[in-house]
Amino acid sequence: MKINCIATDDEPLALDIIKAYCSKVPFLNLTGTFTNAIDTLAYLRNNTVDLMFLDIQMEELTGIQLLNSLKNKPLVIFTTAYDQYAIQGFDLEVLDYMLKPISFERFVKGASKALEQLQKHADYSQPEKQAPIAQATSSFFFVKTETRIEKVNAAEVLYVEGMGDYWRIVTKSRRIMTLMNAKGIEEILHEPAFCRVHKSFFVAIDKIEFVERKQIKIGEILIPISDTYQKNFFDLIEKLKML
Repeated sequence: MKINCIATDDEPLALDIIKAYCSKVPFLNLTGTFTNAIDTLAYLRNNTVDLMFLDIQMEELTGIQLLNSLKNKPLVIFTTAYDQYAIQGFDLEVLDYMLKPISFERFVKGASKALEQLQKHADYSQPEKQAPIAQATSSFFFVKTETRIEKVNAAEVLYVEGMGDYWRIVTKSRRIMTLMNAKGIEEILHEPAFCRVHKSFFVAIDKIEFVERKQIKIGEILIPISDTYQKNFFDLIEKLKML
């Protein structure tokens, strides 16, 4: 499912950040950016969008005034440096309220709320609750991305990183984003070849370069080992030392 969205903010740098974030989220299709509410209104007269990232304090017309003037409101996520409008945002039934500076993780969380809301209204199935589409053999598997079904060779996987409701499968040559829950990932990447070491990380055991101070080195990244998973991880490593 693609979400058509726009962004309105009178700070060019803030718009640049939202543009960059949207380009990294497969289900977001940014169709327009605006530096004022007047241009936004003009665009919305002739175009329909699913989601609007909206600043509040702007000249001529504020984000709240813009929202109040709309008859058919899209989902709205306020993006602002001020927290005093949170109650008004609640009264206006905005989907989310993100305070600047907005991290990518926080942005993905808000965007994922929009995806879930729109899927429910459109009566879409929830792909994050589904098992992998197919797993013909243990040497490869298939995952669903935004636009297609991709084959992944298990031997090429370095690690898998959770990003909000998405998981990023990282190999030496590519990165694949898939909407799936942790249970679905575990069904694909199971021990002893893979191990979960953190709520947000699964690692390929044979790609580990070294382990030091509760961190795993794979390629250019240091992956943390959380208290929840460290016993199982080190027990697995101990068993493999004896093989």
